[in-house]
Amino acid sequence: MSTAIERRQQIEAVCLRLLARREHSRRELLDKLALRGFNRDEVEPVIAEMAEQNWQNDQRYAECYVRQRIQSGYGPIRLRYELQQRGINDADLDAQAEEQGGWQNLLLDVYLGKYGDEKSLPQNEWLKRSRFLQQRGFSGEMIKRLFAELKIRLRRLE
Repeated sequence: MSTAIERRQQIEAVCLRLLARREHSRRELLDKLALRGFNRDEVEPVIAEMAEQNWQNDQRYAECYVRQRIQSGYGPIRLRYELQQRGINDADLDAQAEEQGGWQNLLLDVYLGKYGDEKSLPQNEWLKRSRFLQQRGFSGEMIKRLFAELKIRLRRLE
């Protein structure tokens, strides 16, 4: 009986150490504890209790994660995928993006930060830049709107 109590205390200690460093999703905690040799059956009740006490909160984790990744220049497609990998399926990415200026402004910032405001480009360079932005997680439609806006800007400068 005492070994079960000790085991639970070990799990709690590991969880608290992890959560003290940064927010973690429920799935991340489960995975990290599994790597340390704890069984899922003994870990899940501890994490559920921590969630009840609001020490672990998937919504709070998603908000922190999305905010940080948007600031790093990643788009909605990539963020949705990354969150799903971490066990989060219902994050409101658009609200977070609006707080930071919206997806199109973020896309423009990422583009200008990487490439600047060059005058004329060959078609293959536009394609190369489009691929970069797609890898960052922006949709083809968003990239088309950006390029149309950039071409209008170029015409005004000429």
